[in-house]
Amino acid sequence: MSVKSKNLLFEVMQSELCNRCGSCAGLSGGKIVFRDKEARYLPICIQDLTEEEGDRLWQACSGKYFSFPDYRQYFFPDSKYFHVYLGAYEGIWTGFATDQTIRQNSASGGILTSILVYLFRKNEIDGAIVTRMSEKTPWFTETFIATSEHEIIESAQSKYIITSVNEILEQSQHFNGTLAYVGLPGQVQSVRKLQKAKDPAVKNIKYILGPFYGNTLYFSSIKSFLRSHGEKDFGHIRKLWFRYGEWPGNMRVEMQDGKVYELKKFHANYLIPFHIVRNSLYCTDLTNEFTDISGGDAWSPDYEKRGEGYSIVIGRTATGKEIIANMARDGWLKLEPLSEKEAIDMHSHGYDFKKRGSFIRIRFRQLLRKPVPDWGYFLKGFKLSRYLMEVLISALFIISGTRLARWLMEKVPPLFMGKIFEKARRSWKRSTYSIKRNDLQ
Repeated sequence: MSVKSKNLLFEVMQSELCNRCGSCAGLSGGKIVFRDKEARYLPICIQDLTEEEGDRLWQACSGKYFSFPDYRQYFFPDSKYFHVYLGAYEGIWTGFATDQTIRQNSASGGILTSILVYLFRKNEIDGAIVTRMSEKTPWFTETFIATSEHEIIESAQSKYIITSVNEILEQSQHFNGTLAYVGLPGQVQSVRKLQKAKDPAVKNIKYILGPFYGNTLYFSSIKSFLRSHGEKDFGHIRKLWFRYGEWPGNMRVEMQDGKVYELKKFHANYLIPFHIVRNSLYCTDLTNEFTDISGGDAWSPDYEKRGEGYSIVIGRTATGKEIIANMARDGWLKLEPLSEKEAIDMHSHGYDFKKRGSFIRIRFRQLLRKPVPDWGYFLKGFKLSRYLMEVLISALFIISGTRLARWLMEKVPPLFMGKIFEKARRSWKRSTYSIKRNDLQ
């Protein structure tokens, strides 16, 4: 392995640039592993890599280099529409899966899960790379190849702790059949890099799907939530959900002794500033721009009053758009077209956080002479008020991430903490509305 490639790879692996996609571990033949999944969850090299192995792993790494313009031109050369916030796309809709079981057991409208079941039933795929909560260790996630409708549905819902999905790539390479793949932006970007390089690890992946992405939390968020309830041993968890019940759902932990700890999704968000993975702050991809189909919550006052679960879905390729159209025609999905402006308004807070805040935070790192990611483009020219707002946000993350802040937070009942956080969030949104929405379109 060349010294340059080795230094670059290891720099990412042991830094805040690592998105924990898992490709380096999945393609290394056991030479790179994750040993601290309960802590920093970073890959480490336990055996020297050959030059060929090193070059392959560096090619797969999406933490440092991924040119949005170059890969967009390669994978979506004929896209009908493009917006710097949304990425390339063929159409945007809101709606839900008509199968009530799928809809009720999903994070929002169940559209991505329904698409996988549809492809499986139509014999378009033989399996799907998805993630569920582990049966053996129910406090951890587990990526696997689902080969039945039951297993696909079992993998529904969001998982907000780190999951190194691409550790599955060696297994997927030897899978006998066609696969669909579901991953977060950094994981998807790694797969796209491998596809462009014609790597055999991704030769079976025919369709790529993925959810919208805000942030990822360390496993410490689960331990902290339990400690706030007086539980010291996460090993007594029987079942863990992040979006349990009616949309938008609740964080719910069931213990082996029958105790249940539950908190509304928006209240459980109080854990974010205390346990966010720093890489999330430098990811500029909210809508999973390099999938065939991506989807997320359809945030609007009207839908939120109705409950039940509504999704926004983006068909990015002609194939993705065709799948969505066929499913709507066959009665699998109930959809309404959505304009570009409406789509941006639904996630205006997220676009501001990703497409403005991330670039400002990257600029802060540059000023501190710390390594930064290169996305092939850079947005700038924001008003001074937006930079000042980011100073406050960054200060909040730094202070909240300290041991003292986490310790103090755990002394406050989660329900009270959640209510305070939600009120503070609403007040913050009102006070910064004009700053965040200014020229958002």
